[in-house]
Amino acid sequence: MYDAIDPFTLAVPQTEIDDLRTRLSRTRWPESETVADTSQGPRPEKIQALVDYWRDGYDWRRCEAMLNGFGQHRTTIDGLGIHFLHIRSPETDALPLLLTHGWPGSVLEFHKVVGPLTDPVAHGGEARDAFHLIIPALPGFGFSDKPTEPGWGIERIANAWITLMDRLGYARWAAQGGDWGSAVTSAIGYKQPKGCVGIHLNFVMYQPTPAETADATPHEKAMLDSMAHYQNVLSGYAKLQGTRPQTIGYSLADSPAGQAAWIYAMFQDVSDSGGDAERAFTYDEMLDDIMLYWLPNAGASSARLYWEAMASMSGPPPSNPMPTPTAISMFPGELVRISHRWAQTRYANLIHFNELDRGGHFAALEQPELFTHEIRSAFRTLRAGVG
Repeated sequence: MYDAIDPFTLAVPQTEIDDLRTRLSRTRWPESETVADTSQGPRPEKIQALVDYWRDGYDWRRCEAMLNGFGQHRTTIDGLGIHFLHIRSPETDALPLLLTHGWPGSVLEFHKVVGPLTDPVAHGGEARDAFHLIIPALPGFGFSDKPTEPGWGIERIANAWITLMDRLGYARWAAQGGDWGSAVTSAIGYKQPKGCVGIHLNFVMYQPTPAETADATPHEKAMLDSMAHYQNVLSGYAKLQGTRPQTIGYSLADSPAGQAAWIYAMFQDVSDSGGDAERAFTYDEMLDDIMLYWLPNAGASSARLYWEAMASMSGPPPSNPMPTPTAISMFPGELVRISHRWAQTRYANLIHFNELDRGGHFAALEQPELFTHEIRSAFRTLRAGVG
């Protein structure tokens, strides 16, 4: 049936793993940079060490077993096959929660919070804070299908996710997202689907107004400086993927070392690691994520979301504040942050706002305990009548 939900089991052929190792062993490396820092990108010794481990020490079968253990599914929505994890809580009155990743994230970005969110009692929490989790892979990412025509931008993905929640039979549910996931989640919030009781964001896409910039407090000025540093120094990848995704796609499809470096740069630059990715992530955590780009050859197809989103978001921002109940958690390592004061003008029903003392762009992966606490706190007031 067109709306069928089918179980999905990963079993990557060993020939693909062997081919990966062969490619890694034949990497042609560039010369060292001309500076003694990361201002030109990740340092060669960092990428070489990661690639050495990928070739000789990394175990994909461990990651494959973890994904299969979560419970994977696929369904066709708007003509496109969507891969998603669906993890039911043992608590029957748990609140269904839709989690959406961004780039260069994946469904594995949330793997550390699956247990605490679905089974809080087993992780030192209370049954009242339980969630059923639905974690889809964005179109063109991971094991979701790749769009073969233009048009799969933020609005269309939001509509697909609303269809997914309806197809799963959830009458009342919440949504959460960071990075592009925050754009999708925000689009859901503006659409106000009948079942969505609220949203949570750990990243907010916004532009400060001239009045806000002129009247910024010292704390807000620091946020503006951080945003400017990101836009002026670190966002070259976004400009390239937003204008010429196919160009970078050839390199990402052919070179695993190139794919690794392209993603590693983000782990380095936008995490709360002081520019040292290994302080925030293990090799396995980084490579698990990278594998969900390499195995399905998703370098170009994932980059195209920038092209689609840049086109669809080129118009003016919504003129009315977000009507759906909204919770926001700002992690200090996130380079694009919003203040409580500025958030209040954009969200008509801001039910929770908190600034954390650690954590960055990949909040669920970097600080799973803090992320879990924020999610639990955000939705406690919205749980009446879930099911």
